[in-house]
Amino acid sequence: MKKVLFSILIAICCALQAEGRVMHVGSAQAFKSVSAAVADALSGDTILVDYGVYHEGNLVIDKSVTLRGVGLPVIDGEHKFENVSIKADGVVLDGFKICNSGISGIIDFAGIKIYNRHYVSVKNNVIEDCFFGIYSQYCINCTIKNNRLAAHQQHEQQSGNGIHCWKSDSMQIIGNNISGHRDGIYFEFVTNSVIWRNVSEKNMRYGLHFMFSNSDTYASNVFENNGAGVAVMFSNHVKMFHNYFKENWGDGAYGILLKEISDSYIDGNVFERNTSGIFIEGASRIEMYRNSFKDNGWALKIQASCMDITLRDNNFCGNTFDVGTNGSLVLNNFDHNYWDKYEGYDLDRNRVGDIPYRPVSMYSKIVEKYPPAMILFRSLITSLMDKSEKVVPSLTPENLKDNHPLMFKVPL
Repeated sequence: MKKVLFSILIAICCALQAEGRVMHVGSAQAFKSVSAAVADALSGDTILVDYGVYHEGNLVIDKSVTLRGVGLPVIDGEHKFENVSIKADGVVLDGFKICNSGISGIIDFAGIKIYNRHYVSVKNNVIEDCFFGIYSQYCINCTIKNNRLAAHQQHEQQSGNGIHCWKSDSMQIIGNNISGHRDGIYFEFVTNSVIWRNVSEKNMRYGLHFMFSNSDTYASNVFENNGAGVAVMFSNHVKMFHNYFKENWGDGAYGILLKEISDSYIDGNVFERNTSGIFIEGASRIEMYRNSFKDNGWALKIQASCMDITLRDNNFCGNTFDVGTNGSLVLNNFDHNYWDKYEGYDLDRNRVGDIPYRPVSMYSKIVEKYPPAMILFRSLITSLMDKSEKVVPSLTPENLKDNHPLMFKVPL
């Protein structure tokens, strides 16, 4: 009986020890600096940091502790340091304002950098005026959630990316708001990860930039008023669901660029008021269903280097040009889409047009080769050219057509 009681007592003591201590940092607390509390802490401890401004230099967290801010305390990098370096598994960093990191063309200073770690959680922080916002490298199963990141530099060389993930796996990027950085979110060699419910706006280059990142999903994000929208390049098995691509205007800008990607899905997205809704080059086996293209310059630019692209049940409304292409070879399938410029008829009333729709206008082909010709847009001669091209196609690709255009919009 004594042995049983002793075992129970040991188990209780171990459980209490596993919960860890609660340590307090602040001007009126036992620890005056965060670094002093981290140095004294053991894995499993919780460090509560009172409101104040903390000049910690480079704060290194090398134990599995939880740091929680009370009233949004400030960790100031004084434009010299990397503010917080996380070098232990299982760290939680919650509720801080991280500002004024160093800037360098050689060292990737960050407000928060996670080094080769597992199960780290960075959430509910405000990150301002940092070179890189949150930077992860060689990380697995980490969560970056509900942070607000803002930068104010005028040139790309002085600003890194908001959330930067490199050679990582199973990352969760959820509910963040990013603005003013070079790229809002950047993935390179990142696999099996999710980007969900983020707002990435007014970034200098891309709202989201994918490179060599496979089997990822991004859903329900907003990418608005960025330099060139979103770029997904050299990747495969990417799923893009229910995102909004808005107000990405400028020479060579687009809602989303798809370059050298394959075996991917684009479903339920909205492309509104972009220079080009989607620009596709060198892509194959892409399925696009139930997307809305509204009030863009070009809804879709699809280069002749693409093949096995399927567009079905999409809505094209109010676009200057529905589709543009640079060649006559067509290895893609357009079927059962709604086109507001369709002038056909439905005699059998099955809600599908009786004659095909050719979404590439003759004038769009001319503008593709001679951009200054855009000055004649909406003139009488361009209307006559497009009408004659529909009757006797000569410049537009013969096989680029929707054989079953819908008479009514697809409910999305």
